[in-house]
Amino acid sequence: MLKNKLLALLILSLFFLAGCSVSLSGSGGGKDGGFFKTSNKGDVWTQKVSVPALGQAQAINNVNVMAMEMDPSDRKAIYLGTFEDGLFYTYDQGETWRFMSGLGKISIGAIAVDPIEKCVIFTTSLNKVFKTTDCGRTWSQIYYDSDLKITIDALAIDHYNNFNIYIGNSRGDIILSSDRGGSWRAISRFSDKIAKIVLSPSDSRMIFVGTRQKGLFRSNDAAASWIDLKDSLKQFGDSSSFKDLILSKNEPGVIVLVSALGLIKSTDYGDSWTKIELLTPDKNTVINAATINLKNSKEVYYTTNTSFLRSLDGGQTWATKKLPTTRACWKLIVDPEEENIIYMGVRAIKK
Repeated sequence: MLKNKLLALLILSLFFLAGCSVSLSGSGGGKDGGFFKTSNKGDVWTQKVSVPALGQAQAINNVNVMAMEMDPSDRKAIYLGTFEDGLFYTYDQGETWRFMSGLGKISIGAIAVDPIEKCVIFTTSLNKVFKTTDCGRTWSQIYYDSDLKITIDALAIDHYNNFNIYIGNSRGDIILSSDRGGSWRAISRFSDKIAKIVLSPSDSRMIFVGTRQKGLFRSNDAAASWIDLKDSLKQFGDSSSFKDLILSKNEPGVIVLVSALGLIKSTDYGDSWTKIELLTPDKNTVINAATINLKNSKEVYYTTNTSFLRSLDGGQTWATKKLPTTRACWKLIVDPEEENIIYMGVRAIKK
């Protein structure tokens, strides 16, 4: 048991170090972890970590967040994946949280919620993929990689045909299930860690894959072929170090790339790009998390190790606030209906 735990810690440490300037720290004694919420676009943040329990007060104020996902059919439902503390969920926009005991206290790398079938959720942990069909009461393992050094870090569900589930691993494989996890087949290999898989909200045949060091790729034909977008990004220098990709749901074609270069925006699905000017020089800025208002892509948010930054005019002007925690913000979500509400998942880091 101890040997397996040490191996898990080693694999996760390698994951966080790849392409990042910070690494995961232990839970520590601080109680400023978990989840924060703002109702005024980041002016004031409140820690929301309450866990109802009979006879005793509980909280998730010491957990480190690895993944955060909102239910696409119920914006009040949010899932929080943690480092070695398992999966938590809220059905009231973060006011109260509950622990999904069926998975146990494992590290959660990615979360995907079925956009069509209620109560169907997928998660990854190290080299495994798990699935629940009853809102988390019970879970089954539906995939594992026989190589214990491999991690599965990317997960996506086809919103048009929810039988299609995509996963990406640290070997560089894109693996597809066409029967909701019953069977799997490798369909593409990029020979680099797959950091994220995103399907276009307007056409699920358009798929974006972010690799940790080789940059961004796009498929227009459901992964039958791939276009390397490095040529359209070459004017910005080295854009190969991928961190995140955000696609607007209400403005077709609008995507924002987060890389070592900072924030870069496209309005034509990556065929051309413009730079979002940051408050500080790009070479001095380490972006840990970023997001946009999915209804208005001029509203841009990002975080550094110590600050939360907001632009409401596409980067022409910025407001900055000190983070409400000594930890780093690692995940940001703007509520799709109440646009003043933003959710933040944080983790402890070593600088």
